Amino acid sequence: MPEVGRTPQARRAAVAAFAGTVLEWYDFIIYGTAAAIVLNTLFFPSGDPLMGTLAAFATYAVGFAARPIGGLVLGRLGDRLGRKKVLVLTLVLMGGATTLIGLLPTYETIGPLAPVLLVVLRLVQGFGAGGEYAGAVVLSVEHSDPKRRGLAGSAAPLGFAVGTLLANGVFALFMLMPDAAFESWGWRIPFLLGAVCVAFGYLVRRRVEEPEAFQEIKKQQAENPVPLFAALRRHPRSFFIVIATRMGENGFAYLLPVFGVAYVSTTLDLGKSLGLTAVMVASAVQLGTVPLYGWLSDRWGRRPVYAAGAAVSLLWLVPFFLLVGTGSTAAVIGAFIVGLGLAYPAMLAPQAAWYAELFDTEFRLTGFAFSREIGSVIAGGLSPFIATALYAWVDHWWPIVAYMGLLSVITLVALAMGPETVNRSLDEAEETDSAAAPDASLTGRPSR
Repeated sequence: MPEVGRTPQARRAAVAAFAGTVLEWYDFIIYGTAAAIVLNTLFFPSGDPLMGTLAAFATYAVGFAARPIGGLVLGRLGDRLGRKKVLVLTLVLMGGATTLIGLLPTYETIGPLAPVLLVVLRLVQGFGAGGEYAGAVVLSVEHSDPKRRGLAGSAAPLGFAVGTLLANGVFALFMLMPDAAFESWGWRIPFLLGAVCVAFGYLVRRRVEEPEAFQEIKKQQAENPVPLFAALRRHPRSFFIVIATRMGENGFAYLLPVFGVAYVSTTLDLGKSLGLTAVMVASAVQLGTVPLYGWLSDRWGRRPVYAAGAAVSLLWLVPFFLLVGTGSTAAVIGAFIVGLGLAYPAMLAPQAAWYAELFDTEFRLTGFAFSREIGSVIAGGLSPFIATALYAWVDHWWPIVAYMGLLSVITLVALAMGPETVNRSLDEAEETDSAAAPDASLTGRPSR
C-alpha cells in the first residue's frame, strides 16, 4: 500500500478504499471467470458451448444494469448521510449477493428458476457495486494530502489488482480438483468466500471518520438540501466526460480478464488454467504500475497519463491476439502482461482522483458514482458479450479490434475536451461546467 498521506485517517481511508475495491473486483471477476468456465453449462445448458457462454455473459451484463441505479441512490445517500455509512452498506450488498450465488441450486435441480435467481442476485450485486468504487475513491481523496490525491486515489484501483489476483488464484486452486467434483460443488467455494471479504472490509471501514470537507458541507445541506439531480445540472460536461472516458478504460478492463480468459480456454482450447495464470501474472505487475501511474498523474496531470494508457492499450490489441494465437504459454502470458499489466493501469490509476476532482463536495459522490456506472453499463458490462458475439459472427478477432478502437477514440476525444484538475481545490466550489473550459493540453503539466 503506497504512502498517501501524513495523518492516520488518510491512511485508514486509503486502506478502506483498497479493501472495498478488492471485494468489488473479487465479486465480478469470480462471476466472470465462472461464467466462462462453469456457469455456462450449469445454469445455461446448451448443445453449443459458445451459446452457453453467450448466455452466461448476458447475465454478467445484467449485473451492470443495476449499477447506475445503485450509483444514483447510494451516491445520494453518501452525499447526505456520509461516505462511511454507505460504504458499509455496499459491502453487505455485494458480499451477501456473492455468497448467495455460491448457494444457488443449478438448472438441473430447479430448472429455469436457477438462471432467474442468478439474475436477481446479479442485480443486487450490481446495485451495491454502483456506489462502492466512487465512495471508496472519494473517501480516500478527500482525506489525502492535496499534492498526493492521484497517489491516494490509486489505493482503490490497486484493489482491482489484488481482487483479480485473489479471485483467479482461488479459482485456479479449486480447478485442480477432479472435473466432476469441481462442477458439483468446488465452483461454489470461491463465491462463499465473499463473506470473508465482507468481514475484513467492515473491520477496516468502521474506524474511518468522515472527511472534514464533507462534514462542513453536511451542515449546509441540513439547511438547504441539494436536489437529487443537482450534480448533473451543476456539472453536465463532467457527467458526459466521465461516461465517455470510461468507454476505452472499462472496455479493456473487462475485455482482457473476462473475454480473454474465455477466448484462451474455450475458443483456442488452450486449457482452463492458462488464461487465469496470465491474468494473475498481469495483475501482479499492476501492484507496481497502479501506484506509479497515480504518482505520475500528481506530477504530469491526470489527462496525459490517461491518454497514454488509452493509446497504448489500443495499439497493443493486434499484437495481443497474434501472440495469444500462437498457443505458446510464454506468448500468452506476455500478451496479458503488456495489455493488462502495463498499458491498462495508466487509464485506471489517474481516473480515480480525476473523477473526484470533477465534482463539488456536496454532490461529489452522486455525480462520480452515477456517471461512472452509466459508463460501466455501456462499456464494461457489454464488452465481453459483444466481443463474443463479434467473434461468433466472423470467426475472427478483427471486429473486436475495430470495436475497441471505437471505444478508445471516444475516450481520447473526451480527454481532450475535459479540464485538468490536478491543482483544483476540493474545498472550494468550482465554476459550472457550462462556464468552464479545458485548461491544459494533454501533453503538459497544467498551471494553477
